[in-house]
Amino acid sequence: MERKGWRVDMPGVVRILSLLLVSLLLGTARGLRNVSQKTFTIDYNRHCFLKDGQPFRYISGSIHYFRVPRFYWKDRLLKMKMAGLNAIQIYVPWNFHEPQPGQYQFSEDHDVEYFLQLAHELGLLVVLRPGPYICAEWDMGGLPAWLLEKENIVLRSSDPDYLAAVDKWLGVILPKMKPLLYQNGGPIITVQVENEYGSYFACDYDYLRFLQTRFRYHLGNEVTLFTTDGSNEKLVQCGALQGLYATVDFGPGANITDAFLIQRKYEPKGPLINSEFYTGWLDHWGQPHSTVKTEAVASSLQEILAHGANVNLYMFIGGTNFAYWNGANTPYQPQPTSYDYDAPLSEAGDLTEKYFAVRDVIRKFEKVPEGPIPPSTPKFAYGKVALKKLKTVEESLNILCPNGPIKSVYPLTFIQVKQYFGFVLYRTTLPEDCSNPTPLSSPFSGVHDRAYVSVDGVPQGILDRSNVITLNITGKAGATLDLLVENMGRVNYGHFINDYKGLISNLTLNSTILTDWMIFPLDTESAVCHLGGWHGSDHGSRHDKAGPLGASNYTVPAFYVGNFSIPSGIPDLPQDTFIQFPGWTKGQVWINGFNLGRYWPARGPQMTLFVPRHILVTSAPNTIAVLELERAPCSDSPPEPCTVEFVDKPVISAAVAYSPLFQDLPDQDL
Repeated sequence: MERKGWRVDMPGVVRILSLLLVSLLLGTARGLRNVSQKTFTIDYNRHCFLKDGQPFRYISGSIHYFRVPRFYWKDRLLKMKMAGLNAIQIYVPWNFHEPQPGQYQFSEDHDVEYFLQLAHELGLLVVLRPGPYICAEWDMGGLPAWLLEKENIVLRSSDPDYLAAVDKWLGVILPKMKPLLYQNGGPIITVQVENEYGSYFACDYDYLRFLQTRFRYHLGNEVTLFTTDGSNEKLVQCGALQGLYATVDFGPGANITDAFLIQRKYEPKGPLINSEFYTGWLDHWGQPHSTVKTEAVASSLQEILAHGANVNLYMFIGGTNFAYWNGANTPYQPQPTSYDYDAPLSEAGDLTEKYFAVRDVIRKFEKVPEGPIPPSTPKFAYGKVALKKLKTVEESLNILCPNGPIKSVYPLTFIQVKQYFGFVLYRTTLPEDCSNPTPLSSPFSGVHDRAYVSVDGVPQGILDRSNVITLNITGKAGATLDLLVENMGRVNYGHFINDYKGLISNLTLNSTILTDWMIFPLDTESAVCHLGGWHGSDHGSRHDKAGPLGASNYTVPAFYVGNFSIPSGIPDLPQDTFIQFPGWTKGQVWINGFNLGRYWPARGPQMTLFVPRHILVTSAPNTIAVLELERAPCSDSPPEPCTVEFVDKPVISAAVAYSPLFQDLPDQDL
C-alpha cells in the first residue's frame, strides 16, 4: 500500500504486532505465575514455615479490632510493626457481626475486611482466628446470644441446631476472608479452626471434622489450618484433629522445653508455635488488676525465639470492652470495661516499658524497622462536669419501652423477650401485706445477673446470682414490685457458656411464688440517643423515700445528664481523655450517644474509663448520660452536687477496697 510518498510494509507491521502480542501474553503469564507463586506452607523436614519457598518465622501480636475504634486502627497497627512484629493475630467475634439472626454488620467499627487490608498495606501478615467460638473474655465467647432461643442447644458440638447456625455464619464470613488469603495476594497466612477446644467438655471430634470440611470448602486446600490448646496433653488430645496443625499456648514462667514437647507429641515435625504467649492477664471486678513483670515477659520471649519457634504475643494491645461486650468467668465473675491486659501497648495505645523491652528482644533475632515510632497520643483533662438527675428508670418506661410490656404468668428470660444485652424491668404486685420485713427470694439463684429492687418507687436493695439470693422487703398488699435486672456479661469460657439472663426461675415472697408479671425490655441505646425528647425532668420525692433497714444506702436507678464544651483557643483539641466517677457507685455511661461501658468504682479495680477523642465534638456541647443503678453522690435535699471528672491519666489498678456503702450490707462478692 502506498500513499503520497510513503509506504507501509504490511508484513513488518504484522511481525511487530505479533511480537507485541506475544510479549503481552508472556507478561500476563508471568504476572499470573507470580501470584500463583505466593505460597505459605509447612516444611515438615526443616521444621519451619515456607513463605514463597523460603524458610519463615512469624513473630506476631494479638489485636482485637472490635476493642479498638476504627479511628485508631492504623495507629495501633503501625506501633505493632515498629516493635518488630511481622504479623498480627485477630479473632472474629460472630456476635459482633450478626447481632440478630441474618442481620449482618460489616461497616465502620465492624469492617474487618478494611482492617485486614490496612494491615496488608502496612506489610503485616495475619494469623486469622475466625471462631466460631473465640473466648477472648468477650460476651459468650463470641457466640451470638440468639443461639439460646433453642433452649436445649448444645453449643460447640454436633448438635444439629448449632451446626446449622454455624454453617450459615461460615458461609458469610469465610468467603469474605478467601480473597485475603496469602496465596490470593492478601495477608492471611494461617487460619485457626475453633479455639482451645480441648478445654471444653464436649470433646466432639465430629464437630471438629464438620468445621474442617466447611473451612476447606470455603477457603480451599492450600491454606494452613491449625488448632490451639493449652500445653497439656489432655487438652491437645481433645482439641487436635488430623489435618489441622496442632499448636500450643503458654505464658511466662512455663517450662518452654516441656511445653513444646507437648506440641511435638502431636506434631513430631513442622514449626514450633506458641499461639498465645501471655504478656499480661485478664481482670475481674472486685479483684486486683493483673500484671505480669516486664522482665518475665522479655526473658521467656527470648527463650521462645531462641528455640526457633513462631510466637504470638497475647495481647499486644488489649483495648476496651465498650458498651456491654465484656465476658465473665465461673463461678460468676464479670470482667471490667478495660481490657488493658497489662499489654505492651496500653488500653489507650500508649507505649510502655514492656513495649520497648519486647522490641529489644525481637531485634536480637529479626531486623526491626527503622524510623520514628508513633508516639503515645496526647491526653487532656477537661475537668469536672456537673450532672443533673433527668428521670428514674420507672418514670422513663414510656421512652425506654415504647411498645409497652410483655405480660406473662411467670418471668421470661432476656432471650424469650429477644433482649440480648442491657436491662429488663420486671414488674408485679405484692400479693400480701409486708409491713414487717418479708423475704423476697430467688431460691435457685435465678437472678442473672443483678436485680435492683424497689416497692412503689422505694429502693429495697439488690439481689444477685451468686451470694445475695434473699432480700427483706416492705410494702403494702397491691404495691408495685419492680426488679431492674442487669445483664453484666455472659460467661465466655467453660461448661456454662449457655448463660441465660434475666429472671431465669421463679421468685418467691415469703415462700409464695410470684406471678402475673409485666416485663419491659429496655432500649437504652435509642433512648439515650434522643435525650432531647425526654421532655424535662421529674424530681418526685419517691427517689428519696427511705426503704427497709440497710436499703437507705440505695437510690432507685436513674438517668443523669450534663454537658461540657471543648475549650477553644487550645490547638489540637479534642484529645483522648479518661472519665472518673467520684462518689458514684455502679452504672453505665454514654458520651454523645456512644456507649463507653460500665463503671463500678465501689468495687474496682477500674476507676476511669477510656474516652477516645473521635467521639468528642468541638462544634457543640458534648452530652454525658449516666445510668446510675445503686447510688448517686448527689441529692435534692440537702443539695449535693453530682459531678464526673475528665482526667488525663487512667486508673485501672486501684486497690480493691469496698466503700462504706457496702459495710453494713451482706457480703455481695460475685
